[in-house]
Amino acid sequence: MKEAALIYLDRSRGLQKFMDDCKYYNDSKQSYAVYRFNILINPSDVVELDAELGNYILHHPLEAAQVFQSVCFVAVKTLSLIGELQTESQINIVLKLTHLPPLPSYYLDLCEFPLNYTSQRFYMMQGIVIAMTTTTKYTQGARFLCSDEACPLSKGFQYIRVHVPGATESATVRNDFLCHLCSSSLQEDRKFRVLGDKQIIEIITTKALHAFQGYSKNQPFRFQSLSIFLRDELVNKMKIGNEYKIIGIPVCVKTSQTALCIEANSVSFCDPEVPSGISDNFRYLISLTSSSCWKFTAILANIFASQIVPPGTYNLLKLCLLMSLVQTSDHKKELEDCLDILIITSDTLLVDRLLNFSISLVPRGIHHPVSTEVFPTVSRNKYGTGAVTIQAGSALLAKDGICFIGDLALHRKDKLEQLQSVLESRSITVYIPGKKFGDVIDQQMSFPIQCSFWSFVDMDASSRKNAQKPSTLIGQMDYGLIPTNLVEAFGLLINCNESSPCHPLLSVVQHTLKKAMDPEGLLYLASKQFTTEDFEKLLAFAKNLHVEFSLEAERMIHGYYLASRRIRADSIYGSKLSASALKYLFSLSEAHARLNLRNKVLKEDALIAALLFETSLTLKFGASVFCVAPNALFPFELYNEEYLEQRDLYLTQCLQQLQKFIATYGPGTVVFSSDE
Repeated sequence: MKEAALIYLDRSRGLQKFMDDCKYYNDSKQSYAVYRFNILINPSDVVELDAELGNYILHHPLEAAQVFQSVCFVAVKTLSLIGELQTESQINIVLKLTHLPPLPSYYLDLCEFPLNYTSQRFYMMQGIVIAMTTTTKYTQGARFLCSDEACPLSKGFQYIRVHVPGATESATVRNDFLCHLCSSSLQEDRKFRVLGDKQIIEIITTKALHAFQGYSKNQPFRFQSLSIFLRDELVNKMKIGNEYKIIGIPVCVKTSQTALCIEANSVSFCDPEVPSGISDNFRYLISLTSSSCWKFTAILANIFASQIVPPGTYNLLKLCLLMSLVQTSDHKKELEDCLDILIITSDTLLVDRLLNFSISLVPRGIHHPVSTEVFPTVSRNKYGTGAVTIQAGSALLAKDGICFIGDLALHRKDKLEQLQSVLESRSITVYIPGKKFGDVIDQQMSFPIQCSFWSFVDMDASSRKNAQKPSTLIGQMDYGLIPTNLVEAFGLLINCNESSPCHPLLSVVQHTLKKAMDPEGLLYLASKQFTTEDFEKLLAFAKNLHVEFSLEAERMIHGYYLASRRIRADSIYGSKLSASALKYLFSLSEAHARLNLRNKVLKEDALIAALLFETSLTLKFGASVFCVAPNALFPFELYNEEYLEQRDLYLTQCLQQLQKFIATYGPGTVVFSSDE
């Protein structure tokens, strides 16, 4: 096996890298007791070269490291690579695996019970980071000498201890070691102690996210978090909320109880799955509506979530939810792509069901449990390493997804202030007081928040606690006890009043009664033709489309933004539109184009964005010169093709109205007609 190891090192260029590392140590003016070397191992190549060595690496990694240790020691002595090296034990070899065989026996499933992984060999696991500690130090290697000066082992490098997977700090360094020659006690030569960085990560399996989704057809299952020990070059390689593949060795760590942990060997980021496409029924629907830029999304909103509400109800809300869902891109680079939604409603039960159903359609849809925290929190590390553990919270778990935080009235005032700050800055800073956690200095860590927030306000409960204030502005709503600045921080404000013509009460009551009698029944033809799985595929495909803006759409968005700022400004407080308003307009336009499965944003998409945003502004600040009806996006009930045509004509008129508004109130902007 030593011969095979040498041949592999030579063929894989590992020997040359080893010699370069030796040159670094040899040229260094510092004295070392332990020389650490990382050797990259491709198990497939090793097995092809020598099956016995390959099997040894995969199933007895600690013993395999000793084989490479012997080979490397001979190489150092033969080629005179490190002049100060005296003994083989001074060489610390760490085998870094590129991958493991894609066989079931090499996968550690975090949902299996019991987790009986007692053999110290390599396993591969996959999970989402839910907690991480700050970085601390551990002893990588140490030199011991016999305390009896007459003993020949009171000098030299005969007693070298290095960290191995599963070993605690006391296993590497303690004061009860004895000399093998004279049985005297050993003493550590502290000036030769080698320290390394250590970090502990907690992960959960991706399946466990179903427990955080309010609407799921999956059967109950068991899951638990698993602690991952990262050392040296792996420290800070993992971020909270991301999903990773980890190769490591299971070890048992004793705290208050024995826990299974993983000593990580390598870490790699999990690429999202490539969407396979959309269903045939949706393909056919796109072909039927290809002549219009608005019909397809109107039909989608009409039939969406027919398991929860009857088709034709809550269309405005359902359209906004779909647009927010397609902005949860797996490849999101801009934090401004998020679409936050705040719903004003009297029927919280129905809205809650609708939002729960919607978040189950994306991989990272999280229904925040009221008993937990939305944002990261700090606690003492349970392993007693002196580090501080940072728990993710629902917002970081919902990375590239949706965080549904329920009724705003259920959150404390300080938490609402924190939410407002996050909505405005898209980041959260965690403060770690040093005095509280046994450190000398205070620390702080910042995390980007890459999810959209959904929430609602119960107007009935709010009106009971706080008398409604009569508004002097047409269209403006009173939010009760919810701070105005927080409401304004949400990108979209939607009024869902089930007694309005847009939300007929009778059909909702009939739907509720039928579902109570037959919970699993499909009550409508739309539910049979376009299933939940079809919508999952559609959203997965749409959110990964690469979308570009046409020049016409960009000019229209900028024109509407400038005009809106101008008409909603006064000499004392300036403009009421926030700096993020323009980003929301671009995000809304992009979302509508994606929902239409188009790669280019057109002026028709910009119109939908402007109408949605103006409706939201009217609820926040009252109506403006650009007067938009509350039901502007769905002025008619969508029964057949004739009604869709009427809607297209109505939206075309709205487009002309928007162009006139921009031309009048947006100085310096140019809006071209189709002929121009």
